[in-house]
Amino acid sequence: MAGKFVGAALVAAGLMAGAGQVAAQAQEEKVLNIYNWSDYIADDTVKNFEKETGIKVRYDLFDNNEILNSKLAAGKSGYDVVVPTAQWARLQIDGKLLRKLDKSKLSNLKNMDPAIQAKLAGIDPNNEYLVDWLWGYTTVGINVNKVKAALGGMPMPDNAWDLIFNPKYAAKLKSCGVSFLDSPSEVLPAALLYLGKPAYSKNAADYAEAGKLLQAIRPNVTLFSSSGYINDMANGAVCVALGWSGDINIARQRAIDAKNGNVIEVLVPKTSAALVFDTMAIPADAPHPNNAHLWINYIMRPEVHASLTNKVFYANPNAASLKFVRKDIADNKTVFLSDADKQRMAAPEAVPADIRRNITRIYTKFKTGL
Repeated sequence: MAGKFVGAALVAAGLMAGAGQVAAQAQEEKVLNIYNWSDYIADDTVKNFEKETGIKVRYDLFDNNEILNSKLAAGKSGYDVVVPTAQWARLQIDGKLLRKLDKSKLSNLKNMDPAIQAKLAGIDPNNEYLVDWLWGYTTVGINVNKVKAALGGMPMPDNAWDLIFNPKYAAKLKSCGVSFLDSPSEVLPAALLYLGKPAYSKNAADYAEAGKLLQAIRPNVTLFSSSGYINDMANGAVCVALGWSGDINIARQRAIDAKNGNVIEVLVPKTSAALVFDTMAIPADAPHPNNAHLWINYIMRPEVHASLTNKVFYANPNAASLKFVRKDIADNKTVFLSDADKQRMAAPEAVPADIRRNITRIYTKFKTGL
């Protein structure tokens, strides 16, 4: 009722246009609920945002897209900002699970790299729903000394993927620990690329081949993990991992900080790998959309985006941020890929529902070993 009186007063003052916005902001409590990946934010990001805005942030974690998607599909998740990988975000856009961005509230969009925006537009035409959080790629990480010891006199393969997908190598590395991401939508594209198939093939026969490949190397996989493998690599519990580039670089830094003698290295495959664009999006039923826009705009400040990269070793999409990125990270070609390496990488694509079901079925058979 009070809102009606306020609205009437503003109309009388000739301020009708601004009234709706003021009323909406007044109705929105100072709360923001975020659902993001683990190990994917700087130490002070949330604290600085809360201090500046007075908005209390609840920050929850997930470790694969399947979990996030199921929450959004069920509805009433309570989240205001979520961070789906781009191809999953496309499915969520199609399912009307995401809200269009109000670009009038996102003044810092001007900082975004046009090349990254263009790639995202392949998933999200006109960049209507998504803003890139950070980007990387799915690849192989190794504990250099443990891998060399396990291989004995066998030289390192020219193709990094051989370490996990060629039984000749994987059988030897089992002794020091082989970890795979616990995510069907990450493992299958890697297997397809190894076989020379499109990462996001629409051909069921390609997936049948990938399934045979995975079954052949299953006895050598000792761990399925999408977050814990970071510490397992850092402390030497596993020596090779199919993981995300930034995570492996986090493991490298943790090993350096611990001075434990483990030398972790991110390998950039000479063939191809799947690019990963994790994006900020607002659920269609977000309870605090205005606060969500404030958060997204805050992240797009150059120094804030740079602070994420400085902490988690993923490249960011912010062209204005590079001067704030630590020089050793900005110069690291496993973080900010060379142009030649980027050209070889597979851009994300959404796949139809029948292919997604097939991917899940093949992966489940692989993981269970049945």
